[in-house]
Amino acid sequence: MNRPMMHVVDPQTGESKPEDIRRVFESQGPTALVWRTSTLAERIDRLKRLRDGMLARQQDFYAAFEKDYRKPAIEVNGTEFMPVLEEIRHTISSLKKWAQPKRVRPTIGTLFTSSWIEYQPRGRCLIIAPWNFPLNLCFGPLVSALAAGNTAILKPSEMTPAVSAVMAEVIATVFQPHEVALFEGSLPTSQALLELPFDHIFFTGSPAVGKVVMTAAAKHLTSVTLELGGKSPVIVDETANLRQAAEVMLWGKLTNCGQICVAPDHVYVHESVKDRFVEECRKVLAERYGSTPEAQRASPDLTRVINQRHTQRIGGLLQDALSKGAKALTGGEVDVASCYIAPTLLDQVPRDAAIMSEEIFGPVLPVLTFRQVDEVVHAINAMPKPLALYVFSQDMKRTRSILARTSSGGVAINQVVLHYAQGNLPFGGVNNSGIGNAHGEFGFKTFSHERGVLKGGMINAAKMLFYPPYTPAKKQMVTQFLKMLRLPLPF
Repeated sequence: MNRPMMHVVDPQTGESKPEDIRRVFESQGPTALVWRTSTLAERIDRLKRLRDGMLARQQDFYAAFEKDYRKPAIEVNGTEFMPVLEEIRHTISSLKKWAQPKRVRPTIGTLFTSSWIEYQPRGRCLIIAPWNFPLNLCFGPLVSALAAGNTAILKPSEMTPAVSAVMAEVIATVFQPHEVALFEGSLPTSQALLELPFDHIFFTGSPAVGKVVMTAAAKHLTSVTLELGGKSPVIVDETANLRQAAEVMLWGKLTNCGQICVAPDHVYVHESVKDRFVEECRKVLAERYGSTPEAQRASPDLTRVINQRHTQRIGGLLQDALSKGAKALTGGEVDVASCYIAPTLLDQVPRDAAIMSEEIFGPVLPVLTFRQVDEVVHAINAMPKPLALYVFSQDMKRTRSILARTSSGGVAINQVVLHYAQGNLPFGGVNNSGIGNAHGEFGFKTFSHERGVLKGGMINAAKMLFYPPYTPAKKQMVTQFLKMLRLPLPF
């Protein structure tokens, strides 16, 4: 089938043209109405086409990720392809169950009626994806949107132009613009999109930009899902398996060069095991990336920071901490020109250092000590609610106490990051770290309107009780109902 050409980015500005954006948005309106009654088979066909189109360009994606920020192919497979392919597989196998109307029991006030919940597509959806996992965080939500029967416009980050270009080609090959379209560009393109009255916006990015998106959505009363970030803490108590904690935590911290919304941001280690924990971390770094600074810098397994601006930002946080008395236990090297920051463990980080209040989003890990776990709980609760909380402990009673007294989007115990891959769990933040959920059935519901339906029966209980005239007999019956419900009597 011959596909129409992709829209053209303005060569002078590098932005998508607002008239193209509006034209495609308007063309998706009739499609959204038709797709409202699309069958599950039709939706599954769209998912299979997306899967096949993505896999057909697998080698092109490897090259694009290498070009954008030297991401190893195995990390592309593990953090980009696998999550999307698993989302598609899980959705195809479960969509019939998710989409089936759900019967609900009547309440006392609705006796002799029947009720159910049915799932309708929201309509035209906007998906704005970040640069750290451009394929995963763009196509992953698209899977849920298509499964729910929606049209979509995608806006990937301008910071990964090579990957965005391949994604645009995949979308143009698989879908017509009035079904799914992708627009490239930076802030002006995002602004042009946010001016339109979408039925739902799914945004992944920083809390600061999330507030901008939510403000724009409010103008049209558009529903939003905000997948944001935050400073996800790690707790390592004195009962923890220190080798396991070091292996797992450094995997989560250094995959994608720490540019993960659920990456460990800082670690609280019990003072009695801190030195042994740091030594285990040193061993893990040497085993994975080399025992010398030169070997680590040359390692093909370390992804680079996305660009020089972000390298300068992380380097600035590191330098600020060091100037205020922090000590680099490992690493500390920064090369802005090559977007390289060595895997760095920081000790004695003062509380007023900027790195303790700003999300790091890089391969630098402050190591803090504690005596009593209450100190850590207090410190976590004093900060905005994080996207993830990690606890390494063999004491489940203590772990449950920590979970009960803190709030976070998700939790992993003796593990990090992996909860993102559990498609049967809701993935999302709370307050500053996000609004709404993604993945699996939760993603399907995010892109669906859960419509409640009630059907009257042969007996009309409301007529017996609440239709005028309000006779003494009706008042008596209502009074008896209120007594049954243990509610205050109005008369």
